[in-house]
Amino acid sequence: MNFLYPLFKKIAFSLDPEVIHENSIKFLSDYPLLGELFNQKVSPFESEKYKVSLNGPSWSFPVGLAAGLDKNALALSFFSKLHFGAIEVGTVTPKPQEGNPKPRLFRYPEDESLRNKMGFNNGGAEKGLCNLLSTSKNDKVLGVNLGKNKITPIDKAWEDYNILYRNFSNISDYLVINVSSPNTPGLRGLQESDALEEILSSLEDVRSEKPCPLYLKISPDIDKSHVSAIIDLVKKYSLTGIIATNTTIMKEKGEGGISGRLCLEKSRNVRKWILDETRECPDLDVIGVGGISSFKDLWDFWLDGGKAVQIYTALIYQGPGILKQIKEGIDDALILNDMKSLNELLENLEKVKSPFLK
Repeated sequence: MNFLYPLFKKIAFSLDPEVIHENSIKFLSDYPLLGELFNQKVSPFESEKYKVSLNGPSWSFPVGLAAGLDKNALALSFFSKLHFGAIEVGTVTPKPQEGNPKPRLFRYPEDESLRNKMGFNNGGAEKGLCNLLSTSKNDKVLGVNLGKNKITPIDKAWEDYNILYRNFSNISDYLVINVSSPNTPGLRGLQESDALEEILSSLEDVRSEKPCPLYLKISPDIDKSHVSAIIDLVKKYSLTGIIATNTTIMKEKGEGGISGRLCLEKSRNVRKWILDETRECPDLDVIGVGGISSFKDLWDFWLDGGKAVQIYTALIYQGPGILKQIKEGIDDALILNDMKSLNELLENLEKVKSPFLK
C-alpha cells in the first residue's frame, strides 16, 4: 500500500508545512488502524531476525522514529504499527508552550531537508502523560524526549528535567535529555560541562528511586574536544547512551535547525567521534539520527560502530516505504553473508561482504 504515500505527498507539499503536519497527526490519531496499511508483517521467528541488542531496551528493528514528529504522543498507536523498532515522542516540557512565532517550518525538497524553528511547542507534561496513558504502543519500545520550558531560567533548568523524569519514568522504556535544540534561547549552553553536570547530578536521586534508561541528545555543531567532555560526563553519571545528533544551524538558510540530508555530514562526523571514543565501552549506546535516509546510510553507521538509528525528515520525504527499503537491504545483506539475524551480522561486521561492493 506504499503507493498511497506519493499521492498524499503531492497534496501535502502544496500546503503549508506546519498546517499539514498538525492536521496529519490529528488524522492519524483518529484513525490509527491506517498503520496496518503500511505495516510489514513479520512472524515471531522473523522478529528475532531484525532485533538489535542495545544497552537500553532492545529494538525489534534497527530504525526508530525520532522525536519531534509526534510531540504530544497523539499518533503513537499509528506509528507503533509501522515497522519501527522504537518510537520517541516529544519534546515535552513541564508546562504547555506555544513555541516560536509562525511561520516556523520550511521545506527544501531538492535536498530532502527541513528547517524548523518550532521552539518546543507542545501541550506540556500533563497532556503528554494523559495521551500516553490512553493509547497503545503495540509492544514497541517507547522513548520520551524531555526539554525545559522557555520561561525557565537556565540556572533552574535542572528542575524542569527532574519534574519530567518523575512524570515519565514509570511509563517509558527510555528517556532523553534534550539540551541540543537550537530553537530555545540558551538551551545549547546546557551542553557545557558545568551546566550539564548540574542537570545530571540533580537526577541521581530520582534515577535511583525510579530507574529508567536515560540518554543525552547532543548537537552536531560542537567540536571534538566538547564531545570528549560530554562523553566523560555520560560515563560519570552512568547514562545509557548518547543520541547523536539534533538539527544543525546553517545561517545562510535562516534561523532554526536543519534536518535531513543537509545535516548528514556534520552529524556523521560527531557520531564517528563518539563511536571512536567509546569503542571500549560496550555498555554505552550511540543512537544515530541526523540525515539518515537510506539503507546505505544505516550501513555506514554500522561500519562506524553503531547499531540503531532514528529517522524523521526521511519519513516526510519518502513515507513509510523507507522502512520496507531498509528491511529489504538487511535481507539482502543477510543472504549475501549466509547469516540468520541482524545481531549476527553486526557481531561479525568486520568480516562480512558489503552489499554495496560490486
